[in-house]
Amino acid sequence: MLTFAELIVNFKDFLHLFAELTVYLLELIGITIIIVGSLKALVLTIIRPKNKKPSNIVITLGRTLAFALEFKMGAEIINTVIIRDLKELAILAIVIAIRALLALLIHWEIKMESKEEESKVE
Repeated sequence: MLTFAELIVNFKDFLHLFAELTVYLLELIGITIIIVGSLKALVLTIIRPKNKKPSNIVITLGRTLAFALEFKMGAEIINTVIIRDLKELAILAIVIAIRALLALLIHWEIKMESKEEESKVE
């Protein structure tokens, strides 16, 4: 029969393993979205008419990157469960800040491209 302390240790080990697997899965989903979205944008760029500007492609790629970044941010949030010391926490905070900044820049780029596209239609 396991003691309460042993149960806690086993649960912490299980939680750590589950969190690590979840982080890897979310990272894999984000990477897959980036690869598929980038290939789609490349194909659309190659087959588009030569005289047409690829702004819709830029918007599509930006949305794809923003969507993938959400999965990668989720992985970093779950990664906080695994952290063992303050050095790892500082590194994780920097990674999250950079990814958040990237998300903001991507959303800003999409907004600017959308406004540019709308102004051409009018």
